[in-house]
Amino acid sequence: MVKQGVSKLPIGVNTTEALKIMEILSKVNNKIGRLEEKFNHSVVSQALVQILSLSESVESTRIEGTQVTFTDMVEEKNDKNPRWEIIEVGNYHQALMEGYERIINGYPISSRLIKELHEILMLGARGSTQAAGQFRKIQNFIGPTNRIEDASYIPITAEKIDEYMQNLEYFINGHPYNEPLSTAHIKNGDYTFNEKSDPLVKTAITHAQFESIHPFLDGNGRLGRILIVLSLVQSKTMTKPFFFVSEELEKERPRYYDMLNGVRGNDPKWGDWILFFLNACNRMAERIHRKLEAAEELAKQGISQCTTDSEKRVWLYTFSDPFTTVHTVSEHLPISKNTVRSALNSLVEKKLLFSDEEVKRNKKYRNYDLMRILRD
Repeated sequence: MVKQGVSKLPIGVNTTEALKIMEILSKVNNKIGRLEEKFNHSVVSQALVQILSLSESVESTRIEGTQVTFTDMVEEKNDKNPRWEIIEVGNYHQALMEGYERIINGYPISSRLIKELHEILMLGARGSTQAAGQFRKIQNFIGPTNRIEDASYIPITAEKIDEYMQNLEYFINGHPYNEPLSTAHIKNGDYTFNEKSDPLVKTAITHAQFESIHPFLDGNGRLGRILIVLSLVQSKTMTKPFFFVSEELEKERPRYYDMLNGVRGNDPKWGDWILFFLNACNRMAERIHRKLEAAEELAKQGISQCTTDSEKRVWLYTFSDPFTTVHTVSEHLPISKNTVRSALNSLVEKKLLFSDEEVKRNKKYRNYDLMRILRD
């Protein structure tokens, strides 16, 4: 049966589900806290923020069916005439980092910010680009065909979007006059997750609610996953964008969509969605921890073989740009091209990087060991 609309926030779950949520919540928060500490003391933390956020951009767009791999993106991101898939991933990465900069500079998550990020997301990409940065003015739906009769979900009508988005903003940021959000729609006896709940639970609810409002004609899924990161940064759950969950969501894409659809209609299953989201976060925290440990070890091994300061700096730069060129490195580091070329060739001789000897122009130097870690 087709589901229609979604209730406003906050939400309620039964006490059994609430206890399960609290149990896993403490584990995930602990793991993210340990990751934050590890990133703050890592020699490659800043570089990995860039490359992990690029990986997130790939995984999130893959959920929407974009056929591009992380290796493709690293290989092609500086192409002069990129294919539309690369543009789409690049837009996501730009919107993600722009949103992060706004949040750390004190801007709250708001409809205005969301519209501005949507405009970046849709720039030159496929889909309804004519409505970039604007909430939809017509009814839309989610389903396997372009016929509303086949829809699995019909969101709220266009005239209700501003009202629902304001409710979402109040849930994220709190009411401007500290008025509590109404809980009249929550069943008696249910545990309420409101605007003062744990940030990770609020993030799970925020993402699902945004997807259910479906305020844009296109790009809702990608923007909703950007909101996961921005919500965690705004709540200071993390200070840098190093924790992303799209990789885990992409692995279970049909289940992810099914769980999102479960919070809609007259009998929302919020407990199921929150537990699914937290379990995905738990797995992802462990995965990022392993990646960071391995990348840190690789970086230190490489540093121990470097003989000059320039060589060390170039080596560490490849952790943010694993398939790079002399020109790109010299653009990002205040080092001359000749010194960069000498350092890169030295790293190749030491088997830390690889370059194809047959290529003479625009030669790429590849950190395959790091790529193996990131793809693991």
